[in-house]
Order: sequence, then structure tokens, then C-alpha cells
Amino acid sequence: MRVRFARILSQLRHEKGVSQRQAAQALQVSQALLSHYENGIREPGLAFVVRACDYYQVSADYLLGRRLERSPDWQKAGDQESDPAVLLSAADLLTQLCLELCRREPTSRPFLHCLAEQLKQALAEEKKKDTQAPLRGKKETEL
Repeated sequence: MRVRFARILSQLRHEKGVSQRQAAQALQVSQALLSHYENGIREPGLAFVVRACDYYQVSADYLLGRRLERSPDWQKAGDQESDPAVLLSAADLLTQLCLELCRREPTSRPFLHCLAEQLKQALAEEKKKDTQAPLRGKKETEL
């Protein structure tokens, strides 16, 4: 791991166009320690790996040389469209949870009714988006 990690860490810094001193300051380590990491002399702790992933916007697997994809999986998930079936399932579960909480804590009813109303509105908007999705991207002449 040491050689790949060192090479990738150094490569990321060069791609970002920052000096070792700038990167060390942003990563909260001394320049000498960053130099040791980049040259494979020392291995960092987990806290440094996390900071480096955040700073360079890459996954830990990429930084450690385990994957070729740079982006963390959680970033990819945020870019994808919501699955209507998953949303409906989550909404049903939240509704059941609200009903149970109302039963157990009658004093929380106003809050839970407000929450349920917001959930209903959000679902209606998602359904509206879903029905309009096939129309997106088509030219007016195709419609």
C-alpha cells in the first residue's frame, strides 16, 4: 500500500496545483510529515486519510490504490434520480411510524400531522416530476 498511496497522494497534490506547504497546512500536518507520506517513508493514520479524501474529493479506496474511480460512492448516489418505488415505500413506513407515535404520544399529534402533510406534499411533487420525466429532453415538435 505504501508505494501506491504515496504516488497517488503526490499526484493529487500536483493535479490540484498546490505546493507541499499549502497542502500540508490544509491537511493539518507539517510539511516534513506530508513529504514523508508522499515519499512512502511513513504511513498516515486514519484521521489523515479522511482529511486527504475530503481535501482532494476522492474516495478512500482511490487514495489507498484499491479502486480506479475517484468519486466516493456517496457522491454518485446523490447525483442519481430518486426511485419512485423507494420513495413510496419510505413514505408508507414514515406514515406508519407517525400513526404509532400518535398512538403512544397523543401530545405529539399536531407536530406529526404537520409532518405528515409535508410528506404528502413532497410525494405529490415527486409523482408530478415522475409523470413529467418522459417529456423532458424532447423537442416541442416531437410532442
